Amino acid sequence: MEKTFDPELIRAIFKLVWSRRALERDRNEVTENLEGEVGAGTSKKNRPTTANANALKLSSELLRLFITEAVQRAASIAEAEGVDKIETTHLERILPQLLLDF
Repeated sequence: MEKTFDPELIRAIFKLVWSRRALERDRNEVTENLEGEVGAGTSKKNRPTTANANALKLSSELLRLFITEAVQRAASIAEAEGVDKIETTHLERILPQLLLDF
């Protein structure tokens, strides 16, 4: 089996994103409440967001495949241009189609 990203790293990244979104959501609620709008309370606010071990393994593998494919496509573009090094412009050129494919 090929090496993949550590699921604990992916969990840490997810937790960081979830925390930032929760803070942003809280700030938006405060702003709305200050403007006089009272929103219905949500139970999501009190529940921590989690991902099970299988979801983390799958996310790790999907990320590995995505990056591998991006590097291979960018390398093809660089090779067609006669360049030995992948540049940001190569990644920029392959990104739209790559995102559509995934």
